[in-house]
Amino acid sequence: MNGATVDPQLRDALLGAVPSLRAFAFSLTYDADRADDLVQETLMRAWAAIDRFERGTNFNAWLFTILRNLFYSVHRKRRREVEDPDGAYAGRLRTAPEQTAKLEFKDFQNALNRLTSDQREVLVLVGAEGFSYEEAAHICGVAVGTIKSRVNRARSRLSQLLGIEDEEELGPDRVMKAALRTD
Repeated sequence: MNGATVDPQLRDALLGAVPSLRAFAFSLTYDADRADDLVQETLMRAWAAIDRFERGTNFNAWLFTILRNLFYSVHRKRRREVEDPDGAYAGRLRTAPEQTAKLEFKDFQNALNRLTSDQREVLVLVGAEGFSYEEAAHICGVAVGTIKSRVNRARSRLSQLLGIEDEEELGPDRVMKAALRTD
């Protein structure tokens, strides 16, 4: 940032995007600490390049693109780390849920984890974060039709994994309803 002042609206938009960025980062990493690191690095990179943001475009989409690209860069570097393919290590980190809502949320998380990374990514962007298909296509660097197809397959697979046959079986949670919407 070479000492230049930043438009207060952009600064506020950057700060306002943190919760959504953190949720998206967590959906990619499944680790709160790694998600926080990813968001912090995203904010630092966005701040350093804020003068390159094109006014009139979607600021959140720009931030999500930075985060996504950073995640995949880090992911490629971490390929040499020890993997947990059978989930044994991750299974030991869980605690038993205390309420029905926690159980249902855990079932949802498990089902979401079983989706392909491409399907999970677009489901979070479109279903949970509320990006349009066009914005998600821009963030992911693919065609809009590809996004629509991935979202449709992800919603169908998620419904199948959760044993949901119609929308009436869903609770009042807007994120789950959005994720399983079939329009």
